[in-house]
Amino acid sequence: MSAKPQHYDVIRKPVITEKATMASEANAVVFEVSVDSTKPQIKEAIEELFGVKVKAVNTTITKGKVKRFRGQLGKRKDVKKAYVTLEEGNTIDVTTGL
Repeated sequence: MSAKPQHYDVIRKPVITEKATMASEANAVVFEVSVDSTKPQIKEAIEELFGVKVKAVNTTITKGKVKRFRGQLGKRKDVKKAYVTLEEGNTIDVTTGL
């Protein structure tokens, strides 16, 4: 089971928030993923990298806010998050590194 380099391009980092912790109780893990990635790509990447069976992938795109930086208007980047539901008996510990 060798992880392809493009899997690391799809999965950016785990999201550790209060909402993500609540989702983990329902056997789901939240990851920040690349904006142009698809659900099948995300599923394949998670299964290859962590060696688990994925039941479902739900995604959401958060549009970047317009913020001021030193008086200048700037825009944060758009962020895509993937809520990955795992099959029963599979777990991912996001506190350890990859």
